[in-house]
Amino acid sequence: MKRKSRRNHKRKNRLRLVFMLLFLIYIGLIGHTEFNRRNVVNTYHRLFQVEAVNRTEEAWSLVLVNKWNPILKQPKMELTEVGKGQFVDERIYPYLQAMFDDARKKGIYPIVASGYRTQEAQQSIYNEKISVFKAQGLSSKEAKKEAELWVAIPGTSEHELGIAVDINADGIFSKGSDVYDWLAKNAHRYGFIQRYPAKKTDITGVSHEPWHYRYVGEKVATEIYNQNICLEEYISYMNKDNG
Repeated sequence: MKRKSRRNHKRKNRLRLVFMLLFLIYIGLIGHTEFNRRNVVNTYHRLFQVEAVNRTEEAWSLVLVNKWNPILKQPKMELTEVGKGQFVDERIYPYLQAMFDDARKKGIYPIVASGYRTQEAQQSIYNEKISVFKAQGLSSKEAKKEAELWVAIPGTSEHELGIAVDINADGIFSKGSDVYDWLAKNAHRYGFIQRYPAKKTDITGVSHEPWHYRYVGEKVATEIYNQNICLEEYISYMNKDNG
């Protein structure tokens, strides 16, 4: 009986050792995966501080602007009004108008809720968002961090380029979800991309915004749409191919 008891005790010890080794391997894999994910995200951000434009395309339509890549020089542009006091760079106007015209033919009625903004206007929106979160009880630091998930820091907003628009429904013939759904499926045909897709916040630095569209040209927009990637990823891939 004593010999059998010793054998059972050794067997239990071996099982404990096996479980411990499996647990350590599992923890190591989780840590390695998280480390790789962070490295990928950090690579995007570091890369674009050096080179943010795919040189095979016109630079103005592929300038990368985000929280890690501020606007270094105010771009030259001619503005065109698109209704309700909103303006865009005249170079994207024909494509935007064609997209809206085709949407209306399908019974979808989009409007430009926000187009070009000066840095001063962006500052005002940014400050207002921080105030909203502070009113909800967040500290100044917490409110600033939360606000930056929804509103770009002044000097890092695509609206300041004149080639990005926030698109909403007219509120009479269409509702927001109808407009967002149609845009998500068709905007690339006119050279626009949904700039801040779902599940890309770690890369773009901005929470999902189904209303925010950015002009990049039909060819690039179609590639981004077909590959289900964001602009940061597209430029990363192109720079690697060109390197």
